[in-house]
Amino acid sequence: MANIEQNIEKLVENNINELGYELYDVEYVKEGKDYFLRIYIDSDKGISLEDCEKVSNSITEIIDTADYIKDQYFLEVSSTGVERVLKKDKHLKENIGSKVQIKLFKPHENKKVYDGILDDFNENYIEIKIENENIQIERKNISQIKTIYDWKI
Repeated sequence: MANIEQNIEKLVENNINELGYELYDVEYVKEGKDYFLRIYIDSDKGISLEDCEKVSNSITEIIDTADYIKDQYFLEVSSTGVERVLKKDKHLKENIGSKVQIKLFKPHENKKVYDGILDDFNENYIEIKIENENIQIERKNISQIKTIYDWKI
C-alpha cells in the first residue's frame, strides 16, 4: 500500500499546493470490507469543510484518471487535526520542542507508551525528554508518534 500512497502523493501534491494548501499525508487503508484513501491537508489559516471539499473536487478526476487504485474506495480529504501523527522526518523536524506521545510495538523499559518533549531524532532513534531525563527509542519499535494538545488551555 505504501506504493499507492507514494504515487498518489506525487500525483496530487502540486495541485493541492496550487490551491494554497500543504499536502500533509496520504493514507490508503482497509477498514472492515471498505478501502479508504485519506488525503490530509494543512494551512497556516486552518482547514475548513469548504477547503476539504475544494481539494476533493480538484483531485478526484486526477486520481481516477491515473487509475492507481484497482479496488473500489472512498476518498476522504480532511485536516490533520489538532493532535497530528508525525510520520515523516519533515513532521518531526517541525515539531522539535513539542509535546508528543510515542506508542511502541514492544515495551521499552517496561513501557509501551511515552509522553514527553520531542528533543531530537535521526534515522535510527527518536529522543524525547521526560522531566529532566532524555530517552532514546528505536524508530523500528515505534508504531505511532503524535503531537499532544493541552486541552486545559
